[in-house]
Amino acid sequence: MAFYNAQYVTSAKNILQWPKSELPEVLFVGRSNVGKSSLLNTLFTTKRLVYTGKKPGKTRLLNFFSSNGLMFVDAPGYGYAERSEKELSEYDRMMDSYLYKRENLKLIVWILDIRRLPNEDDLMMRDWLVSSDHEYLVVLNKTDKLSYSQCLKQTAIIKKALLIDEKPLVFYSTKTLQGREELVEELNKITQTGS
Repeated sequence: MAFYNAQYVTSAKNILQWPKSELPEVLFVGRSNVGKSSLLNTLFTTKRLVYTGKKPGKTRLLNFFSSNGLMFVDAPGYGYAERSEKELSEYDRMMDSYLYKRENLKLIVWILDIRRLPNEDDLMMRDWLVSSDHEYLVVLNKTDKLSYSQCLKQTAIIKKALLIDEKPLVFYSTKTLQGREELVEELNKITQTGS
């Protein structure tokens, strides 16, 4: 179960560069090195459509991909320590503009590494997501790195730290594809309901 005939549309850093499209959009966000681009690649049948670098922080723009009546938007990872103050400021402006002005945005998929404790950047992202008033889905990635009992323990810690007890979670692994079917179902709901 995956998205077919996915194709790259454009990369954009400001409102003037956003694609002129009426497709509903799903934004993928996560801390640098969380496996966001790899996760996106598991959703597409097109091989390695989304660039995955060995060094974190390579993605600097919003990258748009279309498939099956949806637009997938890959955001730069947040919390990358080696970015300059100017780059961080540009990131904030780009994300603010997209989160609050993009009418096509229907869902935000927030990817977290299940092995990592939430930090200040994650707390800031949570506040951003809540204030944007968009629906968001939490995906805990890299579950193959932990045992089942460790996953449950980490989930409880993450939920408590981020105050997201009420949010549904998807457990995901890009290695075993655990959670892919569940995530695809959630994304397909957007095209089925139109919202």
